[in-house]
Amino acid sequence: MVDYALELLESPPRGKKIYAVCETTKCLPDALQVIAHCTTGNHRLRVLPIGKFALTVNGPADAPYVNGTRVFVDGAKIERYPTFALWYTKDPLFDPRTRGGIDLIDEVIDAGRDFLSCERVRVKVPQKWPWKSAICSICGEMVPDNLLVDGACSDCRSQSYYEKVAY
Repeated sequence: MVDYALELLESPPRGKKIYAVCETTKCLPDALQVIAHCTTGNHRLRVLPIGKFALTVNGPADAPYVNGTRVFVDGAKIERYPTFALWYTKDPLFDPRTRGGIDLIDEVIDAGRDFLSCERVRVKVPQKWPWKSAICSICGEMVPDNLLVDGACSDCRSQSYYEKVAY
């Protein structure tokens, strides 16, 4: 998928940075990191938990929007590949002990890009806002000031992913 998207990218920037948006947290971000060198750490990969097995790639931009290429697994096309379709849709009829392994791999290799679709898209370029460190008024930890709302960080505004426990 990543190779296909890069091939289709309108005027791919030779020697320039590639940016990507991944619409799933499963597997696909890894391929973008390895092949396109886009990572969340270098701010060239955004991973959105939308749940679609899709990605968009684009070159650098100074404007609010940039043209890109989006590639996705096309649900209408996977029916031509019954083992892949069962696996991809998590159908209970798919049994990895009997239908998985070699059959699935062979079908994916034979399909190549046949179950993918692509489209040209305009990607909204995230704004880079200047910031400085600030202290959350509730937990007292430092965060970028542009992430505070009414002086509180997102963790203290009920978006915490953890619960504190005593040691």
